[in-house]
Amino acid sequence: MTALDPSVYAKLLRTNSASLSTLLLKRGLRNTAIRGVRPLAGADKPMVGPAVTVRYIPAREDIDGSTYSSDPSNQQRKAIDTIAEGHVLVFDCRSLAEIAGIGAMLARRLVYRGCAGLVLDGGVRDTADIAQLGLPTYCMGPAAPANLVAHHASDMNQPIACGGVAVYPDDIIFGDREAVIVIPREYVNEIADEAVAMEEQEEFLKLEIESGRSTLGVYPPNKETLDRFEVWRRARADAD
Repeated sequence: MTALDPSVYAKLLRTNSASLSTLLLKRGLRNTAIRGVRPLAGADKPMVGPAVTVRYIPAREDIDGSTYSSDPSNQQRKAIDTIAEGHVLVFDCRSLAEIAGIGAMLARRLVYRGCAGLVLDGGVRDTADIAQLGLPTYCMGPAAPANLVAHHASDMNQPIACGGVAVYPDDIIFGDREAVIVIPREYVNEIADEAVAMEEQEEFLKLEIESGRSTLGVYPPNKETLDRFEVWRRARADAD
């Protein structure tokens, strides 16, 4: 697993899921927003980090008894106890919203490990407790039943599906109030640069529309609008 370059991380903090989705779409990537998940608590700043993945398969009674939680082979526990600082833990819960994929005790271990966030296409138990931990958590909602009711953690750091989106280990996961976006690692540097430029341009276009201009020729911008933007951008850069 590779840590995200601090300069790229800083750039991604300045953008949002809508812009990233658009930039990925321009590269032909249409299925990048994890479906059905929402932030458990207010997302004051974006969640950003490389993915560590865990796959749940259906539980089986002869394997997933009460002692399996403390079994050293439990892949969920391995992932939680070894996740590197700044990484995001992503669970494939098969979109079972009614079963908890994790609870507050294990979430506390993630906080101690410096985990950047948690994404699962399933439920979460102890939601009030987890919401107070400050760990960015994106899930399908609250669920009381423990994971062993329906889940067996079969492997970690393998490609998984989460909310209908393919997630590969070391993909970059971005979450804000609106969505969770999966960015292939190979694209993240260029997308971070383009996202910053896109945010600056859209700031100007909003000012254009708020000044009374028609959206025609402004959004998307034509040559005249782009020329005005370049003048505005240079003037702002000189002022800084």
